[in-house]
Amino acid sequence: MAQNIITTNRKVDLDKIRNIGIIAHIDAGKTTTTERILFYTGRSYKIGDIDEGTTQMDWMEQERKRGITIMSAATTTFWREIRVNIIDTPGHVDFTAEVERSLRVLDGAVVVFDAEEGVQSQSETVWRQADKYKVPRLCFINKMDKLGANYEGTLNQIREQLGVTPVSITIPIGKENEFRGVVDLLTMKAFIWDQDAQGTKYSTVDIPAEYEETARAKRAELVEKVAEHDDAIMEKFLEEKEISLAELKAGIRRATIAYKIVPIYAGSSLRNKGVQPLLDGVVDFLPSPMDLGEIEGVDPATEGIIKRKLVPEEKLCVLAFKLQLDTHVGKLTYARIYSGVLKSGSYVYNPRTHEKERIGRILLMHANQREEIDNAFAGEIVALVGPKNTKTGDTLSDENAPVVLESIKFPEPVISLAIEPKTKADQEKLGTILQKFLDEDPTFKVKYDQETGQTIISGMGELHLEILVDRMQREYRMNANVGKPQVAYKETVNNESEAEGKYIRQSGGRGQYGHCLIRMKPLSRGEGFKFINAIRGGAIPQEFIGSVEKGIREAMDKGVLAGYPLTDFSVELYDGSYHDVDSSDIAFKIAGSMALSSAAKKAGLTLIEPVMKLEVTTPEVNMGTVIGDLSSKRAKILGTKTRGDSVIISAYAPLAEMSGYATKIRSLTQGRGFFYMEPSHYEEVPKNIREKIVSERVGTKVQ
Repeated sequence: MAQNIITTNRKVDLDKIRNIGIIAHIDAGKTTTTERILFYTGRSYKIGDIDEGTTQMDWMEQERKRGITIMSAATTTFWREIRVNIIDTPGHVDFTAEVERSLRVLDGAVVVFDAEEGVQSQSETVWRQADKYKVPRLCFINKMDKLGANYEGTLNQIREQLGVTPVSITIPIGKENEFRGVVDLLTMKAFIWDQDAQGTKYSTVDIPAEYEETARAKRAELVEKVAEHDDAIMEKFLEEKEISLAELKAGIRRATIAYKIVPIYAGSSLRNKGVQPLLDGVVDFLPSPMDLGEIEGVDPATEGIIKRKLVPEEKLCVLAFKLQLDTHVGKLTYARIYSGVLKSGSYVYNPRTHEKERIGRILLMHANQREEIDNAFAGEIVALVGPKNTKTGDTLSDENAPVVLESIKFPEPVISLAIEPKTKADQEKLGTILQKFLDEDPTFKVKYDQETGQTIISGMGELHLEILVDRMQREYRMNANVGKPQVAYKETVNNESEAEGKYIRQSGGRGQYGHCLIRMKPLSRGEGFKFINAIRGGAIPQEFIGSVEKGIREAMDKGVLAGYPLTDFSVELYDGSYHDVDSSDIAFKIAGSMALSSAAKKAGLTLIEPVMKLEVTTPEVNMGTVIGDLSSKRAKILGTKTRGDSVIISAYAPLAEMSGYATKIRSLTQGRGFFYMEPSHYEEVPKNIREKIVSERVGTKVQ
């Protein structure tokens, strides 16, 4: 249950903080690794187990039932007197927003790889996300005890597929069922986990004879790679002088923070081996807030660049990176304090809303447990109780020194389903629950279909929506009828066109008059919508330009061809006319809407659909069957590669064809195959399928 321990007069040394995330492909062992870290640092007294549903970080009922991480969970622990703030993130692509927003506020990351599977698709995705936010990282090659574990193979894949310079800090002793420990290349000693089953103690011994040569070669490679990026070590290296352990560690740290090298560790979290050296690596090589120096933001008044030093003495600057609804305290706002000191009971300013928000309480989080503190300092990650109108990505600052940090961008949803309350009493309840989910999850969208009276919810995948519906039933006792998942098609245009929108109603007394001319042009996939105001000489008064744009946007959302939103085009408003008395906002809004519909019909409307990047792992014997089945689903096979006795097939496949694929792949491979899928891009729907979709939506055959 919640712990409320009031702590006062806390002093935080910035160089004694590490803000890290654990990121990886699904099933690589992120949560298991985090649970071991909590156990060895004394944060928990029993090792949590995913299969038994006893993990601390996966605390939601759905997480324990399914054995996956859904919500990123934050915790604080200590190792060698250094405070380590950890965020354990989901591996499943449906919850990519959790990874995105966690990486935005972290200083370093531990990327976990499966020693048999190597670099998998989601490993690449989370690696690129970490690249986007320039997060220094360590790698942990996990599952060294697994059949087919290949340390060197994974090392090569990290080098080739991720384009970085990996340097081994520990190398495994044995593999598969003979894996028993690691060689530490810094101290040139072997650590053997033979003291107790929980791995709390291990023996430090001389390197076994059969590993001496490999260890010396790897150590030489480590020193050489660090020397390439460090003048002090290069000098000693060239003069063949002795490099002390402290000098080598300092060199590795500088090169890691500069993202010149990536230190690599080996182990098996499930078997409790190799985690302590990884913890040493987090403390020794990942940056503290002090190492990062400053952060850049924008002055909301002047749009000029502002730099803030990451120290408590600076003006306050806080980024809200996640909202979570908590049954005990209501809305929790997870926040990273970049500069200054935040006090409970104080007020902060939100430049987006131009409002002040009160910070009622400040909590240090441990999964879903909490510890109350009086104030939080630069470098800390905390949860706030009190802010009502703060959203994900908002910056909170001092009212006299406002600043806006770069916000967090999230992908668009690709799948929708209709949801209806079972009773009238539940109708109002549904709206409240959906609003809570919208506050929590930036990749979740809701719209109301006026024609059918249904509520349409959209998300990143079937699992994403399934879990939200499950949460409605479990947490809010809300039963609803749920439709079949629907793909998020969009409409777009292939050609340029021009059109006029004229709305005139004059019947004695005050009438309505709105008139505009627009030019429509297609844009590249993914560019969205651009509105260009090219009105000169006051043909349409300035106050009505926004009304035309609003009408265009409303018509876009409703769609023209089959009721799907229009995207990837620009509209240039270049002429029009107005009436001194009869012109109004509503008249120009209707005129804008009419002009868009007319221009879209002339510009060659078409449908585009979400295409997924797909990776199917299948036994070699079933490869032909699986490829044949994928081809029947309009998939584009990109290539295959062999790993052990399995084949990995890479492909692009339309999401519309992938419904129920989890069951299909199991039946095609006698339960031995599995797949991974993530949104990639939008492509035009073939003409025959487009005609079928349009006729189903509007009941008429498209010409």
